[in-house]
Amino acid sequence: MVKAVRAAALFVLIAFAGLSAAQAIDPLPFRDHTEELRFQHLTSELRCLVCQDENLADSNADFARDLRHKVFELMQQGKSDAEIKQYLVDRYSDFVLYDPPVNHRTWLLWFGPLLILIAGGFVVVNTIRKRSRAGAPNAPAENGDDW
Repeated sequence: MVKAVRAAALFVLIAFAGLSAAQAIDPLPFRDHTEELRFQHLTSELRCLVCQDENLADSNADFARDLRHKVFELMQQGKSDAEIKQYLVDRYSDFVLYDPPVNHRTWLLWFGPLLILIAGGFVVVNTIRKRSRAGAPNAPAENGDDW
């Protein structure tokens, strides 16, 4: 009896886990498999602006679904991948790209972590130097008293 209850509980947990994953599925009427692969590749290169740590293809957010539909619509209009990305960048900035270009607007995004690391290194080195200067023992007395 206990085994049956455990099995039923496990089945319910697995069913709910599958249900949450199924929400990301958004069937679209692709013309062929090549178009579907192009759509999947393009949406995997775009960032979900709500989740920010997921790509557009994997996000369950409503806004991500709307953007996927917009990408599909632009594909149906015959836009190239570059044109679709530019359309989204014009509206949502370079942040929508997982691999934003290096330019005057994104240099801090690219080099900011390195600058923070270098600044932290300077702080650590300066702190060590100050402590070694402050904690350096005085030279022993010349008169023979070591006490």
